[in-house]
Amino acid sequence: MSTAVDPTITLTKDDGWWIAKDTETGVVSQGESRVEALENLDEALSGYHGEGREPTDEELREAGIDPERNVSNEPKPETEVFDIS
Repeated sequence: MSTAVDPTITLTKDDGWWIAKDTETGVVSQGESRVEALENLDEALSGYHGEGREPTDEELREAGIDPERNVSNEPKPETEVFDIS
């Protein structure tokens, strides 16, 4: 007997956009149609669960990000780092 909770997805329309929410995870997405909102939610949930892929350099540029300066886990330049050892 399974004790897992069945996921519930809510669909609402707000200001011309369909909003899809997975109530178990809190992940939310939107689309111009119900189908698009659900497809976008499916993609967002894949990312939430650790699936997916790294963006290409072209995709980063389209998002306004310089791929050469896109480094993960580095402190922001305006962040002070203190050595407490």
